[in-house]
Order: sequence, then structure tokens, then C-alpha cells
Amino acid sequence: MITPNRAPTPAESGERTQALKLWVVLSRAHDAIAEHARADVSRHGLTLAEFGILEALFHRGPMLLGEVQRRILVSSGGITYLVNRLEERGLVERRECEEDRRARYAALTKEGEALVRRVFPEHAECLEHALAGLDADEKDEAIRLLRTLGRYASEARRCDQVGE
Repeated sequence: MITPNRAPTPAESGERTQALKLWVVLSRAHDAIAEHARADVSRHGLTLAEFGILEALFHRGPMLLGEVQRRILVSSGGITYLVNRLEERGLVERRECEEDRRARYAALTKEGEALVRRVFPEHAECLEHALAGLDADEKDEAIRLLRTLGRYASEARRCDQVGE
């Protein structure tokens, strides 16, 4: 492991270079694919985050706002803003939680469900097109490797905690 108090060994330098290259390649691939997704959902007047909320509610049913927030990775203020926008458009409604009156559920309205039913197949096709550079076996391998990487990164100490 590289520590800030000493120079890296040649092997560590190679690992560092490889890690940096992986980060750049992964970021560029994500950005390119996300641009396809953004362009697709924007045709329907939605942002990716808004579509993520609609998609989560469509597939999972009503969810506590905190659950939706964790699922689509936005801040608590961000989820409130996004749900407000979707509610104003008649796509989502808030419902009280019977067990905890402070908590609120988000649920699709009939209009929201109809929109997702119409848009989701096109969106899936768009993503299939954007990811067509890999065959089925390569996609399976990418999924496996990225899951492993994500699990490790989630459990590893963050860079701002190294040395503590």
C-alpha cells in the first residue's frame, strides 16, 4: 500500500499508473453512456435523476423518500426538489407513512406509470445501443468486475481517512 510518508516502489508506481488509467477510462465510458441516457430521457422532458425516481417507483412500488434518495444517489435536499417537480407535473404523489407520521412515501400516479410504461422500452433500447460495443460475455465480465470494484471501494477507507 502506498503511504504519503514515503516514495512509492517501482511496482507501486505501476499500480498507481494503472489505477489512474482505469479511473480515466471508467469515467470516460460512464460519461459517454450517460450522455446517451440523458439525451434519451430529455426527449420526454425529464432529467436522468427524475427518470431514475420514476423507474425506481415503477419497479419497486411506493418507497420512503429516504429509500428513493439512496437508490438514485442524490442528497436529501435534491430528492425533495426532484419529487416536488415530479409532483407538480402529476407524475408522483406523496403519501403518509402509517407507522411514522414524519415519514413520507413517494408513489407513481396513473400518469407517471403510463409515462414509464411508454418511455422505459425506448430507454432500454437506447442503453442497449450505447453498450453494443461489448458482446454478451464481455458484458457479463464487466458486470462481475465492476461489482467487485464497487464492493471494495465501498468498504475501503476513503482517501481523506488514510493515515488516521
